[in-house]
Amino acid sequence: MVMVLQWYPGHMNKAKNQVQDRLKLVDIVLEIVDARLPFSSRNPVLEQIIDQKKHIIILNKSDLADPKVTADWKINFEQEGTKSIELDAKHNKGLGKIKSLIRSELSEKIARYENNGVKNYQIKTMCVGIPNVGKSTILNRMVGKNVAVTGNRPGVTKNQNWLKTNIGIDLLDTPGILWPKIDDPKVGMKLALSGAIKEKIYAPDDVAIYALNFLETHYMEQLQEGYGLTNADIFNHTTPELLMNLTTKFGYKDDYDRASRRIIDDVRKLKLGRLTFDVPGEFYEE
Repeated sequence: MVMVLQWYPGHMNKAKNQVQDRLKLVDIVLEIVDARLPFSSRNPVLEQIIDQKKHIIILNKSDLADPKVTADWKINFEQEGTKSIELDAKHNKGLGKIKSLIRSELSEKIARYENNGVKNYQIKTMCVGIPNVGKSTILNRMVGKNVAVTGNRPGVTKNQNWLKTNIGIDLLDTPGILWPKIDDPKVGMKLALSGAIKEKIYAPDDVAIYALNFLETHYMEQLQEGYGLTNADIFNHTTPELLMNLTTKFGYKDDYDRASRRIIDDVRKLKLGRLTFDVPGEFYEE
């Protein structure tokens, strides 16, 4: 089960260059990641670009993630010297903390402006992230109206736009940017499972088998409860055999792709509970 993904659409390359060019115009960067994939949903190309700027990691979609693992990730980022905040933008939970955290991170700069007679300094913020991490939803919530296009699929935002808020922050929206090549098959599987990669790029059965294998290791109870499985159903079969058995259990005969898509959908829609597929301290194999 190997999935090395490689592409680089023109708009993503253009967006990367624009991020680099416009970084000097902003005070701080909000890096939006999927709380289910705090490592795998971070673009290493963007990390290198924004490393020179203050930035905050926003763990969005926290309502879908395992809360215990999310807490571990916040500690992990803190130890690395980066502030983070968990957020559920879809249900408008946690957004109030963003402004205070931004102002806290920029307190010295704001104080310098105020000492020079500049009151109510308008903070300029850049928002970056890979596709489908909920960046546009966050921006719409912060602005207070639908100014950024949203959609539960990758590649919705295509341009960079300045957005004004009534909380003293200007926001620079950027398109979701993936990196040129995903060498680590685990990362590719996780991104596909979360919906960050378009369906035509991956094989559903590969992703479903990866998901089942991860669930067997980390969320056995939720896997068994979700699909009414016994220990014998799991321990007496390989993971591909488990997929075949679930296909029959679902009533799909030999339609393994259909069963695979259902498993992927069940993961995304919390049918198997709140899950996090990145574990702090996990080392990825090439």
